[in-house]
Amino acid sequence: MSAHSFFPRAPLVGAFLMVTCSLGLAIYGRVTGMAKPIPDRMAMASRNLRFADRADGAVVVTLSDTGQVLEVAQGQNGFLRGTLRGFARQRKENGIGQMPPMRLTGYEDGRLILFDPSTGRQVDLEAFGATNEGVFAQLLTMAPQSETAAAGPQGGGS
Repeated sequence: MSAHSFFPRAPLVGAFLMVTCSLGLAIYGRVTGMAKPIPDRMAMASRNLRFADRADGAVVVTLSDTGQVLEVAQGQNGFLRGTLRGFARQRKENGIGQMPPMRLTGYEDGRLILFDPSTGRQVDLEAFGATNEGVFAQLLTMAPQSETAAAGPQGGGS
């Protein structure tokens, strides 16, 4: 028996054709301009926010530039807490505290992105459905409360 009879030719030829076609399409896209990146989306609203856990389990959301409280989210905000937990975990791994603000941005195409400039992590909130996205969307338009973040007991960090 020869070595050629143990390995069928069809898969080898198929793999070669697939690699050649992929390379050809990539070159065609570059030459014709079809591979141009999607233009940057236009931001419609953006806020730099800080999120802090209070000793009573609430999450205090403040405007980073003024310290004014936007919301004190009690236990009913599981999505908010869960999302922030992921950001807090990454900050802890990188030795970053809760003080650097995160940026919440709404774009003209309807997307809502929560971005942490200190770690580079971002979450497209649209992926979690309209109800969950709405938890964060309200933070873009909500008027600050009269109190500042110093009011109320505070605890560890989200």
